[in-house]
Amino acid sequence: MSVIRADDVISSIADALQYISYYHPPDYIRALSAAYEAEESPAAKDAMAQILINSRLCAEGQRPICQDTGIVVAFLKVGMGLRWETELSLQQLVDEGVRRAYTDPDNILRASMVEPPFGARRNTGDNTPAVVHAELVPGNRLEVRLAAKGGGSENKARFAILTPSASIVDWVLEQLPRMGAGWCPPGILGLGIGGSAEKAMLMAKAALLNDPIDLHALKARGPANAIEAMRLELYEKVNALGIGAQGLGGLTTVLDVKIETFPTHAASLPVALIPNCAATRHCHFTLDGSGPARLEPPSLDDWPKIAWDAAAGARRVDLDQISRAQVATWQPGERLLLSGKLLTGRDAAHQRLVELLERGEPLPAGVDLSNRFLYYVGPVDPVRDEVVGPAGPTTATRMDRFTDPLLAQTGLIGMIGKAERGPAAIDAIRRHRAVYLIAIGGAAYLVSKAIQSARVIAFEDLGMEAIREFEVVDMPVTVAVDSQGVSVHETGPRQWRSRIAEIAVKVE
Repeated sequence: MSVIRADDVISSIADALQYISYYHPPDYIRALSAAYEAEESPAAKDAMAQILINSRLCAEGQRPICQDTGIVVAFLKVGMGLRWETELSLQQLVDEGVRRAYTDPDNILRASMVEPPFGARRNTGDNTPAVVHAELVPGNRLEVRLAAKGGGSENKARFAILTPSASIVDWVLEQLPRMGAGWCPPGILGLGIGGSAEKAMLMAKAALLNDPIDLHALKARGPANAIEAMRLELYEKVNALGIGAQGLGGLTTVLDVKIETFPTHAASLPVALIPNCAATRHCHFTLDGSGPARLEPPSLDDWPKIAWDAAAGARRVDLDQISRAQVATWQPGERLLLSGKLLTGRDAAHQRLVELLERGEPLPAGVDLSNRFLYYVGPVDPVRDEVVGPAGPTTATRMDRFTDPLLAQTGLIGMIGKAERGPAAIDAIRRHRAVYLIAIGGAAYLVSKAIQSARVIAFEDLGMEAIREFEVVDMPVTVAVDSQGVSVHETGPRQWRSRIAEIAVKVE
């Protein structure tokens, strides 16, 4: 009978979470590299280049791929023949592993969990608790599948109970454009089909952790069953939407589609859809009582060597001398290199700022937004000689409802985030002659290299959501919404959807 010791579980989970924070799965790197080589859209190719370069930097420096180091999800298969040496529950064992991983001084990971889920929403400080799913199975081993799921992709999860005669493919194709780019494509789609409402959602999440990316192999040999046929059909039809990397328009939106199924009620067809982002953090290990898991680092030869020049074709911008007249000359899709001072702010900080404005009270000392840019980011804490940890953008649409009052009452001239803006935010940007820029989601460590200094200037109690002042040098961004309200997230996919259709006609 195998004996599982508490510290073997805890240390294995802690090591695995550290491991996936800075190592992409090699199958993802191979698939993204192939997509990068095939990409014809300059904007999408540039985005994928940044993601791949960022990934290699993280593997070398052992720092997080993304500033959102995720909510921890653990799928456990517990052998019924196991004996345990612990007084802790499974939940407590996993949570202690999470705590150790996220507070490791050599590679601090961002704590994002808040409790309660509504109201005060106080950060727990160590990213606990994890979401744990356990299943008793025959045998004397403990199988662990771990994921660290970012909020940007998790927020795009979809669920529906279709009629049994409905088309699952059509439903997915309806959802993808509505999901926007906040899930940081290109990534992987997980589908759970059947069972009940909660079973479908669990299968969709678990599907993301299954098997290597193998769509190109499947395409080469042809589908062997209905599930493989649906995977291939969805892969081709989703990519034909032209959404592209970061929603900028291009040939590749998804690298693979994974599907799990379960029998269901004759009157029902539950379907769940969950995307995985460009971080794609997951791993699988087994404990048999012989000690903690050993995870072998991937070879750096798995990463492509990419020649990327941030300055090529980019306009340099001095944020300390910026004016509304200058902003008005920027074009959708134009690449910029920002230097100078900018402020940061996410959901909680925006809420406080708008409440102050509504009460007619002054903004905190040091928070002068006149002719300034606001970067939507919650960075990882620095280690060693860093001024800030990985500091990539968060999804901008969450700040849409705050956009008009800030532009109208503070003199704010521009915002930086990731993904598209909604109609109300775009209208506010147009009316106030402001601008919205994007940094690349999934390139957080690369972005942080441009940040020369960082200091908290307001709402320190909010932790990673506090307002900071960054001084940046040559921070790479792209104009996503210009001062006329033209959005590259609308024009880019539309252009590439048309081009992909033309390519398909020529092939036929």
